[in-house]
Amino acid sequence: MDDEGAVARAGGRLPGDPAPDPGLGDDESPAAAPPRRRTGYRRALVLALPVLLIVVAVLYDVLTPRYFTAGPLYAAAPLIAAPVYSRRGTVLTGVTVVVAVIGLQLAKGVIHYVDSLTELITIATVAVLAVFVNGFVRRTGARLVSVREIAEAAQRAVLPEPAERIAGFEIAVCYEAAQADAFIGGDLYAVQDSARGVRLIVGDVRGKGMGAVAAVAVVIGAFREAAEQEATLEAVAQRLERALAREGTRRDGLDAFEGFTTAILVELPHGDGTVRIVNRGHPPPLMLHADGSVGPLPARESALPLGMGELGVWPDRAEEADFPSGATLLLYTDGLTEARDAEGEFYDPQARLAGRAFRDPAALLDALAEDVRRHSGGGMADDMALLAVRRPRRGDHDHCHEP
Repeated sequence: MDDEGAVARAGGRLPGDPAPDPGLGDDESPAAAPPRRRTGYRRALVLALPVLLIVVAVLYDVLTPRYFTAGPLYAAAPLIAAPVYSRRGTVLTGVTVVVAVIGLQLAKGVIHYVDSLTELITIATVAVLAVFVNGFVRRTGARLVSVREIAEAAQRAVLPEPAERIAGFEIAVCYEAAQADAFIGGDLYAVQDSARGVRLIVGDVRGKGMGAVAAVAVVIGAFREAAEQEATLEAVAQRLERALAREGTRRDGLDAFEGFTTAILVELPHGDGTVRIVNRGHPPPLMLHADGSVGPLPARESALPLGMGELGVWPDRAEEADFPSGATLLLYTDGLTEARDAEGEFYDPQARLAGRAFRDPAALLDALAEDVRRHSGGGMADDMALLAVRRPRRGDHDHCHEP
């Protein structure tokens, strides 16, 4: 068993490392359990609330003089049941409150009074309306499910998840949309094997909405074609520049003049412990070494984002760095580093990952995404795309199935 695998199973720490920060662990960390339990408690309380209201209302009517009434509680029960119960459950709740009111009015001998009759009619009307509300909620929910399925299909088409192993590299991706119930936005990633090595891109399209999604589709399509055909990473970047320029001529309004995409392009030559990078105005990637050290790979020469070539000519130059065995390269968009906590402090992935070890890229991204959600309180300010690629050490895959 290799040392790193043992470290990962022992909790993701190397000997001599400081005690782990409870904010970040691997994907088996129990830190995420309390929010799930709280959500379960809230749901159980909501489901029990109509029954509790009926019980409290009945006790109130039984224990108070006959001219006192718990009518508002009876009326509230079916209305609360409508969005959370099935149609049958909503009907049963309405029937229960009507029967309870009739029974208590008969027991108190007030059913023949005008006020009591008015209360009964009101509660029965509310119970019937609750059934209609339940039907509307169920139809709306079905439409939302359909929209989610369409969005998921669109994401799989535009941003398909790469294979876990490509040309000997271990790869994982993660996409977190800032907009509630959104599955795709302006961030992008792609992985393409080619004759010259595995080529990757992570980028962030300026803007939101369908315009950003359209630009993502253009960049991804151009990258896949260029990654297969172009001899150098610099040439790939130039193909993307031209593709966005063509797209800009077809777009109206502000995007036609100010649209751009920050991106980082990576090439991993086959059988070579190096990585080549072209950075177009994007946050630098992080290299996570097997000993727990973490360091950025900043661009030595700054370059404009893709789509801004008309502002000046800066020739692309791929920069080369070592990619040792057992190390993991982490690419990300600024949704990661711009996530803030309640005090306004930005998330620092280099500091949070220092001294950690993970069994594979997927475990790294799972833990990182969960830690960012905790840091920001679940409210992301921007979309976040993560891509991690690991160069396995010799013998890693010979032991990957050991318990």
